[in-house]
Amino acid sequence: MTNQSIVILLQQYSIVVEGIANKLKGKGYTVSTVIDRLDQIEAMVERTDLFIIYAPDNLSADIIRKKYVEKILDALKDTPKKKMVIGDRKDHEELLQSIPLLTSYIWFDKPVDMELFLTTIDRVLNEAASPQIKASADGPRRLLIVDDDPQYAKMVREWIKDTYETHVVTAGMQAIKFLLNNPVDMILLDYEMPVVDGPQVLQMLRSEAATEKIPVVFLTGVDAKESVERVMALRPAGYLLKSTSKENIIKYIDALFVKLQK
Repeated sequence: MTNQSIVILLQQYSIVVEGIANKLKGKGYTVSTVIDRLDQIEAMVERTDLFIIYAPDNLSADIIRKKYVEKILDALKDTPKKKMVIGDRKDHEELLQSIPLLTSYIWFDKPVDMELFLTTIDRVLNEAASPQIKASADGPRRLLIVDDDPQYAKMVREWIKDTYETHVVTAGMQAIKFLLNNPVDMILLDYEMPVVDGPQVLQMLRSEAATEKIPVVFLTGVDAKESVERVMALRPAGYLLKSTSKENIIKYIDALFVKLQK
């Protein structure tokens, strides 16, 4: 059992949140729900291990609801405690562009996949983050490719394996589990994946001391200006179009390592 404390912040009562709270209590966590009381947040910071914001529906289309969430984010901006948002998937990308503070939060889509949600909570709160171990200066750089298209991932691995020690996983949570025990120097991360997408994986990585500084390069299949702007709004180390040739991918990775060393 755990004595760790979770606070769920929401604008109005939700039976869904009550169910989430009961599931967390069943795992041994101490859970409190705070409904539309921003004035209570500061007093709860010291004794809280994780804050979860349960965002209202249609957040990006409602200025009042959006302002409410912005006020919570502002109230929590200086706390080092773990933070998460549960919200509509369609709001996620737009909010990331308009509210930069969200990049430091783990995002979970509605409706909540409870099994994945509880696993993530356990990982965030109970797995001690070990210091990031760098690859040997005398050995090859280590890369992790994260892509739900195994054929594309295998192809890129074949292209770069002679220069870099390369590993492949095909799902976001697989990447998180792999990185807890296997240090890498760079991650090539598919932007669009089912269940846990690239932006969510990046947020999880940035929430952990062991992984927050690993350079992440997004892989995207769409080169439209709007899509590229959404990718870069998350401030990755860079991005690569999936249509990029073998030669240019190798040149890009080589150049990025040189840049990061300066």
